[in-house]
Amino acid sequence: MSRSLIVLPDDTAKPILDAINNAAKSLRIKMFVFSDPSLLQAVIAAHQRGVKVRIMLNPARRSGEAENEDSRKLLTAAGVEVIDSNPAFDLTHEKSMIVDDEMAFVKSLNWQTKNLTETRDYAVVTAHSHEVREISDCFEADWNRQSFEPGEHSHLIWCVGNGRQRMGQFIDEAKHSLWLQNERYQDPVIIERLVRANRRGVKVHLMARPPHKLKKEKLIEGVGGLRILDDVGIKVHKLKGLKLHAKLLFADGVRAIIGSINFAPGSFDSRRELAIEVRDEHIAERIHEVVHQDWENSHPLDLTDEGLMAELEAQDDNVVEDLALEGKKAKGKS
Repeated sequence: MSRSLIVLPDDTAKPILDAINNAAKSLRIKMFVFSDPSLLQAVIAAHQRGVKVRIMLNPARRSGEAENEDSRKLLTAAGVEVIDSNPAFDLTHEKSMIVDDEMAFVKSLNWQTKNLTETRDYAVVTAHSHEVREISDCFEADWNRQSFEPGEHSHLIWCVGNGRQRMGQFIDEAKHSLWLQNERYQDPVIIERLVRANRRGVKVHLMARPPHKLKKEKLIEGVGGLRILDDVGIKVHKLKGLKLHAKLLFADGVRAIIGSINFAPGSFDSRRELAIEVRDEHIAERIHEVVHQDWENSHPLDLTDEGLMAELEAQDDNVVEDLALEGKKAKGKS
Protein backbone atom coordinates (compact mmCIF):
# COMPACT_ATOMS: atom_id res chain seq x y z
CA MET A 1 0.00 0.00 0.00
CA SER A 2 1.31 3.42 -0.94
CA ARG A 3 -0.19 5.11 2.13
CA SER A 4 -0.66 3.93 5.70
CA LEU A 5 -2.02 5.35 8.94
CA ILE A 6 -0.45 5.51 12.39
CA VAL A 7 -2.78 6.05 15.36
CA LEU A 8 -1.28 7.09 18.68
CA PRO A 9 -0.93 6.00 21.36
CA ASP A 10 -2.39 2.72 20.05
CA ASP A 11 0.39 1.98 17.54
CA THR A 12 3.24 3.25 19.78
CA ALA A 13 6.43 4.79 18.41
CA LYS A 14 7.42 1.54 16.69
CA PRO A 15 6.44 2.50 13.08
CA ILE A 16 8.45 5.73 13.36
CA LEU A 17 11.43 4.03 14.97
CA ASP A 18 11.36 1.27 12.35
CA ALA A 19 11.47 3.83 9.56
CA ILE A 20 14.44 5.62 11.13
CA ASN A 21 16.26 2.36 11.84
CA ASN A 22 15.72 1.15 8.27
CA ALA A 23 16.84 4.38 6.60
CA ALA A 24 19.70 3.68 4.22
CA LYS A 25 20.59 7.04 2.68
CA SER A 26 18.91 10.08 4.18
CA LEU A 27 16.57 11.48 6.80
CA ARG A 28 15.07 14.95 6.64
CA ILE A 29 13.11 15.93 9.74
CA LYS A 30 11.15 19.09 10.46
CA MET A 31 9.75 19.21 13.99
CA PHE A 32 8.05 21.65 16.36
CA VAL A 33 9.22 19.83 19.52
CA PHE A 34 11.75 16.98 19.53
CA SER A 35 12.66 15.55 22.93
CA ASP A 36 11.78 11.84 23.10
CA PRO A 37 14.92 9.89 24.11
CA SER A 38 14.20 6.82 21.96
CA LEU A 39 13.73 8.91 18.82
CA LEU A 40 16.80 11.01 19.60
CA GLN A 41 18.95 7.90 19.96
CA ALA A 42 17.52 6.36 16.78
CA VAL A 43 18.35 9.48 14.77
CA ILE A 44 21.87 9.64 16.22
CA ALA A 45 22.38 5.95 15.43
CA ALA A 46 21.26 6.55 11.85
CA HIS A 47 23.83 9.33 11.51
CA GLN A 48 26.53 7.12 12.96
CA ARG A 49 25.90 4.37 10.41
CA GLY A 50 26.30 6.84 7.54
CA VAL A 51 22.77 8.09 6.88
CA LYS A 52 22.72 11.78 5.91
CA VAL A 53 20.54 13.35 8.60
CA ARG A 54 19.31 16.94 8.49
CA ILE A 55 16.93 18.34 11.09
CA MET A 56 15.06 21.64 11.36
CA LEU A 57 13.73 22.48 14.81
CA ASN A 58 11.42 25.30 15.78
CA PRO A 59 13.60 27.53 17.99
CA ALA A 60 10.91 28.71 20.44
CA ARG A 61 7.21 28.90 21.16
CA ARG A 62 5.33 32.19 20.97
CA SER A 63 5.95 32.56 24.70
CA GLY A 64 9.69 32.47 24.07
CA GLU A 65 10.08 29.03 25.66
CA ALA A 66 12.90 27.16 23.87
CA GLU A 67 11.94 23.52 24.28
CA ASN A 68 14.39 22.08 21.75
CA GLU A 69 17.63 23.49 23.15
CA ASP A 70 18.77 20.38 25.04
CA SER A 71 17.94 18.11 22.11
CA ARG A 72 19.75 20.39 19.71
CA LYS A 73 22.89 20.28 21.86
CA LEU A 74 22.72 16.49 22.05
CA LEU A 75 22.22 16.07 18.30
CA THR A 76 24.90 18.62 17.40
CA ALA A 77 27.41 17.00 19.76
CA ALA A 78 26.78 13.71 17.94
CA GLY A 79 27.55 15.38 14.60
CA VAL A 80 23.99 15.65 13.30
CA GLU A 81 23.18 18.71 11.15
CA VAL A 82 20.58 20.79 13.01
CA ILE A 83 19.35 24.29 12.21
CA ASP A 84 16.48 26.51 13.27
CA SER A 85 13.37 26.37 11.13
CA ASN A 86 12.72 29.08 8.56
CA PRO A 87 12.54 32.52 10.28
CA ALA A 88 10.13 33.72 7.58
CA PHE A 89 7.36 32.20 9.72
CA ASP A 90 6.24 33.12 13.24
CA LEU A 91 7.00 29.50 14.05
CA THR A 92 7.20 26.15 12.28
CA HIS A 93 4.50 23.83 13.56
CA GLU A 94 4.93 21.26 10.76
CA LYS A 95 5.85 17.74 11.89
CA SER A 96 7.30 15.74 9.00
CA MET A 97 10.00 13.24 8.09
CA ILE A 98 11.31 12.12 4.68
CA VAL A 99 13.12 8.77 4.52
CA ASP A 100 15.50 8.00 1.63
CA ASP A 101 13.45 10.26 -0.71
CA GLU A 102 11.02 7.34 -0.92
CA MET A 103 8.64 7.74 2.01
CA ALA A 104 7.28 10.72 3.95
CA PHE A 105 5.49 11.07 7.28
CA VAL A 106 2.87 13.81 7.76
CA LYS A 107 2.00 14.02 11.45
CA SER A 108 -0.06 15.78 14.07
CA LEU A 109 2.31 14.62 16.80
CA ASN A 110 5.46 16.18 18.13
CA TRP A 111 8.35 13.89 18.93
CA GLN A 112 7.70 14.18 22.65
CA THR A 113 7.19 11.14 24.83
CA LYS A 114 3.70 12.32 25.85
CA ASN A 115 2.62 12.48 22.19
CA LEU A 116 3.65 8.86 21.80
CA THR A 117 2.01 7.59 24.99
CA GLU A 118 -0.70 9.95 26.28
CA THR A 119 -2.35 11.84 23.42
CA ARG A 120 -4.68 11.03 20.55
CA ASP A 121 -2.56 11.76 17.50
CA TYR A 122 -2.24 10.58 13.91
CA ALA A 123 0.33 10.29 11.14
CA VAL A 124 -0.03 9.42 7.48
CA VAL A 125 2.88 7.67 5.79
CA THR A 126 2.98 8.17 2.03
CA ALA A 127 5.13 6.59 -0.66
CA HIS A 128 3.42 8.50 -3.49
CA SER A 129 6.37 10.02 -5.34
CA HIS A 130 4.71 13.36 -6.06
CA GLU A 131 3.76 13.82 -2.39
CA VAL A 132 7.22 12.84 -1.15
CA ARG A 133 8.78 15.21 -3.69
CA GLU A 134 6.56 18.11 -2.62
CA ILE A 135 7.43 17.67 1.05
CA SER A 136 11.09 17.39 0.07
CA ASP A 137 10.93 20.55 -2.04
CA CYS A 138 9.49 22.47 0.90
CA PHE A 139 12.16 21.09 3.22
CA GLU A 140 14.91 22.24 0.87
CA ALA A 141 13.32 25.66 0.46
CA ASP A 142 13.02 26.15 4.22
CA TRP A 143 16.52 24.79 4.82
CA ASN A 144 17.97 27.27 2.31
CA ARG A 145 15.69 30.15 3.42
CA GLN A 146 14.01 30.29 0.02
CA SER A 147 10.34 30.75 -0.87
CA PHE A 148 8.19 27.71 -1.52
CA GLU A 149 5.08 27.89 -3.68
CA PRO A 150 3.17 24.60 -3.85
CA GLY A 151 1.04 25.85 -6.75
CA GLU A 152 -2.64 25.48 -7.55
CA HIS A 153 -2.39 21.73 -8.14
CA SER A 154 -0.61 20.89 -4.90
CA HIS A 155 -1.40 17.44 -3.58
CA LEU A 156 -0.81 18.60 -0.01
CA ILE A 157 -2.20 21.26 2.31
CA TRP A 158 0.24 24.00 3.28
CA CYS A 159 0.32 26.99 5.58
CA VAL A 160 1.11 29.65 4.81
CA GLY A 161 -0.57 28.88 1.48
CA ASN A 162 -3.68 26.90 0.57
CA GLY A 163 -4.62 25.72 4.07
CA ARG A 164 -7.78 27.71 4.82
CA GLN A 165 -9.11 27.32 1.28
CA ARG A 166 -8.55 23.56 1.21
CA MET A 167 -10.02 23.02 4.68
CA GLY A 168 -13.05 25.14 3.81
CA GLN A 169 -13.59 23.25 0.58
CA PHE A 170 -13.31 19.93 2.39
CA ILE A 171 -16.04 20.97 4.85
CA ASP A 172 -18.22 22.40 2.06
CA GLU A 173 -18.09 19.08 0.18
CA ALA A 174 -19.24 16.98 3.15
CA LYS A 175 -22.62 15.43 2.36
CA HIS A 176 -23.70 13.30 5.31
CA SER A 177 -21.24 13.27 8.20
CA LEU A 178 -18.27 15.23 9.48
CA TRP A 179 -16.08 14.25 12.40
CA LEU A 180 -13.50 16.68 13.76
CA GLN A 181 -10.77 16.30 16.34
CA ASN A 182 -8.79 19.47 17.01
CA GLU A 183 -7.43 21.42 19.94
CA ARG A 184 -8.75 24.81 18.88
CA TYR A 185 -11.73 26.20 16.96
CA GLN A 186 -10.91 29.88 16.58
CA ASP A 187 -10.83 30.68 12.87
CA PRO A 188 -14.01 32.54 11.78
CA VAL A 189 -13.99 31.12 8.26
CA ILE A 190 -13.79 27.52 9.48
CA ILE A 191 -16.49 28.15 12.09
CA GLU A 192 -18.72 29.64 9.37
CA ARG A 193 -18.19 26.58 7.16
CA LEU A 194 -19.08 24.22 10.00
CA VAL A 195 -22.25 26.20 10.74
CA ARG A 196 -23.23 25.99 7.07
CA ALA A 197 -22.53 22.26 6.99
CA ASN A 198 -24.81 21.78 10.00
CA ARG A 199 -27.56 23.91 8.39
CA ARG A 200 -27.57 21.82 5.21
CA GLY A 201 -28.05 18.63 7.22
CA VAL A 202 -24.53 17.28 7.69
CA LYS A 203 -24.26 15.46 11.01
CA VAL A 204 -21.27 17.09 12.70
CA HIS A 205 -19.45 15.49 15.63
CA LEU A 206 -16.82 17.80 17.07
CA MET A 207 -14.20 16.95 19.65
CA ALA A 208 -12.17 19.69 21.34
CA ARG A 209 -9.95 20.22 24.33
CA PRO A 210 -11.75 21.70 27.37
CA PRO A 211 -11.63 25.51 27.68
CA HIS A 212 -9.31 25.49 30.69
CA LYS A 213 -6.63 24.01 28.42
CA LEU A 214 -6.66 27.17 26.28
CA LYS A 215 -4.11 29.88 26.90
CA LYS A 216 -5.70 32.77 28.80
CA GLU A 217 -5.20 35.20 25.93
CA LYS A 218 -7.06 32.80 23.61
CA LEU A 219 -10.06 32.17 25.87
CA ILE A 220 -12.37 34.70 24.24
CA GLU A 221 -12.01 33.48 20.67
CA GLY A 222 -11.63 29.84 21.66
CA VAL A 223 -14.68 29.65 23.90
CA GLY A 224 -16.64 31.93 21.56
CA GLY A 225 -16.03 29.59 18.64
CA LEU A 226 -17.13 26.53 20.59
CA ARG A 227 -20.27 28.26 21.88
CA ILE A 228 -21.30 29.32 18.38
CA LEU A 229 -20.99 25.73 17.19
CA ASP A 230 -22.84 24.44 20.25
CA ASP A 231 -25.60 27.05 19.80
CA VAL A 232 -26.41 25.86 16.27
CA GLY A 233 -26.76 22.28 17.48
CA ILE A 234 -23.33 20.81 16.74
CA LYS A 235 -22.32 18.26 19.33
CA VAL A 236 -19.13 19.39 21.12
CA HIS A 237 -17.39 16.74 23.22
CA LYS A 238 -14.14 16.25 25.11
CA LEU A 239 -12.17 13.02 25.18
CA LYS A 240 -11.86 11.05 28.41
CA GLY A 241 -8.67 9.27 29.41
CA LEU A 242 -6.49 10.57 26.58
CA LYS A 243 -5.45 14.12 25.88
CA LEU A 244 -6.56 15.44 22.49
CA HIS A 245 -3.74 16.69 20.29
CA ALA A 246 -5.00 15.42 16.91
CA LYS A 247 -5.82 17.64 13.94
CA LEU A 248 -8.31 15.48 12.03
CA LEU A 249 -11.27 16.01 9.68
CA PHE A 250 -13.19 12.95 8.49
CA ALA A 251 -16.05 13.32 6.01
CA ASP A 252 -18.75 10.89 4.87
CA GLY A 253 -16.74 7.89 6.05
CA VAL A 254 -14.47 8.03 3.02
CA ARG A 255 -11.98 10.93 3.16
CA ALA A 256 -9.84 12.57 5.79
CA ILE A 257 -7.38 15.39 6.41
CA ILE A 258 -4.56 14.76 8.90
CA GLY A 259 -1.68 17.06 9.78
CA SER A 260 -0.44 19.82 12.06
CA ILE A 261 -3.05 22.54 11.42
CA ASN A 262 -5.17 23.89 14.27
CA PHE A 263 -8.33 25.82 13.35
CA ALA A 264 -6.82 29.16 14.37
CA PRO A 265 -5.97 32.25 12.29
CA GLY A 266 -2.29 32.09 13.20
CA SER A 267 -2.02 28.53 11.92
CA PHE A 268 -3.34 29.55 8.51
CA ASP A 269 -1.75 32.98 8.18
CA SER A 270 1.69 33.04 9.81
CA ARG A 271 2.96 29.51 10.53
CA ARG A 272 4.57 26.74 8.53
CA GLU A 273 2.05 23.89 8.70
CA LEU A 274 1.45 20.72 6.69
CA ALA A 275 -1.50 18.36 6.27
CA ILE A 276 -2.55 15.70 3.78
CA GLU A 277 -5.93 14.64 2.39
CA VAL A 278 -6.42 10.90 1.94
CA ARG A 279 -9.19 8.74 0.49
CA ASP A 280 -7.58 5.31 0.90
CA GLU A 281 -10.25 2.79 1.90
CA HIS A 282 -8.15 1.01 4.53
CA ILE A 283 -7.24 4.34 6.16
CA ALA A 284 -10.86 5.50 6.17
CA GLU A 285 -11.97 2.25 7.78
CA ARG A 286 -9.41 2.63 10.58
CA ILE A 287 -10.32 6.27 11.19
CA HIS A 288 -14.00 5.33 11.28
CA GLU A 289 -13.28 2.85 14.06
CA VAL A 290 -11.12 5.26 16.06
CA VAL A 291 -13.45 8.30 15.92
CA HIS A 292 -16.44 6.21 16.92
CA GLN A 293 -14.52 4.65 19.82
CA ASP A 294 -13.31 8.08 20.91
CA TRP A 295 -16.84 9.47 20.75
CA GLU A 296 -18.11 6.66 22.94
CA ASN A 297 -15.25 7.49 25.34
CA SER A 298 -16.17 11.18 25.57
CA HIS A 299 -18.79 13.45 27.06
CA PRO A 300 -20.27 16.84 26.15
CA LEU A 301 -18.43 20.01 27.08
CA ASP A 302 -20.47 22.16 29.46
CA LEU A 303 -20.50 25.47 27.60
CA THR A 304 -23.26 27.07 29.67
CA ASP A 305 -22.46 30.22 31.61
CA GLU A 306 -22.48 28.22 34.84
CA GLY A 307 -20.26 25.50 33.40
CA LEU A 308 -17.72 27.95 32.04
CA MET A 309 -17.57 29.89 35.31
CA ALA A 310 -16.98 26.71 37.29
CA GLU A 311 -14.22 25.61 34.91
CA LEU A 312 -12.47 28.91 34.30
CA GLU A 313 -12.71 31.07 37.44
CA ALA A 314 -9.43 29.63 38.76
CA GLN A 315 -7.74 30.44 35.45
CA ASP A 316 -9.24 33.86 34.74
CA ASP A 317 -10.36 36.17 37.58
CA ASN A 318 -12.32 38.21 35.05
CA VAL A 319 -13.98 35.30 33.27
CA VAL A 320 -17.49 36.77 33.70
CA GLU A 321 -16.49 40.04 32.06
CA ASP A 322 -14.12 38.50 29.50
CA LEU A 323 -16.72 36.05 28.20
CA ALA A 324 -19.78 38.26 28.89
CA LEU A 325 -21.31 35.58 31.08
CA GLU A 326 -24.53 36.00 33.03
CA GLY A 327 -22.81 35.31 36.33
CA LYS A 328 -23.14 36.49 39.91
CA LYS A 329 -20.33 39.01 39.49
CA ALA A 330 -22.01 40.61 36.50
CA LYS A 331 -25.46 40.67 38.13
CA GLY A 332 -24.10 42.19 41.28
CA LYS A 333 -22.66 45.21 39.49
CA SER A 334 -24.59 48.44 39.06
